[in-house]
Amino acid sequence: FKRFQHPVPKGFLLFGPPGCGKTLLGKATAHNLRLQIREETGEDHPEFFLNVKGPEILNMWLGESERQVRDLFAQCREKAAEGHLAFLFIDEAEIRVVGGGGGNGCVAFRREKFVPRGGPSGGDGGKGGSVSLESSGHLNTLLKFRYQREFAATRGRHGEGSNRHGEDGEDLVITVPVGTLVFDRESGEKLWDFNAPGQKFVVAQGGRGGRGNARFVSSTRQAPRKAEPGAPGTTRTLRLELKLLADVGLVGFPNVGKSTLISRLSAARPKIADYPFTTLEPCLGVVGLDVERSFVMADIPGLIAGAHEGRGLGTRFLKHLERTRLLLHLIDAAEHCGRDPIEDYWTVMEELKSFSSTVATKPMLLIASRTDAAGDGDRLVGLREFCREQEKKLFEISCVSGDGLAELKEAVWASLEKIPRPEPVWMAAPEDA
Repeated sequence: FKRFQHPVPKGFLLFGPPGCGKTLLGKATAHNLRLQIREETGEDHPEFFLNVKGPEILNMWLGESERQVRDLFAQCREKAAEGHLAFLFIDEAEIRVVGGGGGNGCVAFRREKFVPRGGPSGGDGGKGGSVSLESSGHLNTLLKFRYQREFAATRGRHGEGSNRHGEDGEDLVITVPVGTLVFDRESGEKLWDFNAPGQKFVVAQGGRGGRGNARFVSSTRQAPRKAEPGAPGTTRTLRLELKLLADVGLVGFPNVGKSTLISRLSAARPKIADYPFTTLEPCLGVVGLDVERSFVMADIPGLIAGAHEGRGLGTRFLKHLERTRLLLHLIDAAEHCGRDPIEDYWTVMEELKSFSSTVATKPMLLIASRTDAAGDGDRLVGLREFCREQEKKLFEISCVSGDGLAELKEAVWASLEKIPRPEPVWMAAPEDA
């Protein structure tokens, strides 16, 4: 199911045991209804069952159950229209960029009444357009590259007689989110890091226009019949990787209150529910203390033991924490949690180390969440003792009552003030780009 982890919007996955008629059902419906099938369970992706057995498979193939299928997918479309199919967060893409070819030079001679021996008059070809990437603060995903993966600039026009030069091709500018890394797929070389809005980088240079025969006139060659063809533009396959730019990142087990915390501290409104893995994609929020003080916080899906081996949602979203300066590690202090809080701490730390030692060694604040449900407080007392042994300060918060939130914001800001911002790294463009 890994390939269906990020399906196209308004699509449906049809799955079941071997021999149950998935292929026949897919052919019968997709051919007639012109839509992609996806069927999932969960609150966001309601589950629809269509029992197909024995002779019914043949009936479905013959179209006798077409009305039943149409009713089924009519419900799916209604759910999609209501927004039950979640927006896709795409943070990796592969695209092919082609610079425009240069126009050919022209071989022509001036032929005009009363102008004997007018001489060569072939114009040069126009330069091909270049392909550039430009960072924009209005984008936050690479979703558009899922549907269009080839980008080509226009070629230059050919030269013409009467010394008329061809028009240059139009440059193509592709916008990407701030935080996008650009790699050459063939060599793996890192070409550019868009760490601020408005940055522009040429990834495929347009070809040079060919010279016309007027350029080859010399004292010994008065009527050259030679012209140059235009040079082809640069072709390159790029791998784009998005790493969100945030000051603070939230980590912890699923369902420990990370989404609730970011919703209380900022205007972000992630989905919040009482079951694990409610957060399926990173979420950003701007936390303001006053008019002059604010920072960006990132909430990522929760981690469980074995996440580096692909369990749960894996560690693929941890790369969005590589740019953060501070981590907030949330540990559930609720009485009904059922897990050992100390064990939770070490499990998350091991997963961070398995992913990247850089992320695991970032400055971190420990937070005991959901203290309003701590009950007799045995878990909270054990957590306090652990932090005392580790010489770490523990922040106790309750997003329901708001206790500890103001103190937490001030502590986060004070920590950020002590951590210098990383200097932007500017890389020179490759010679062939």
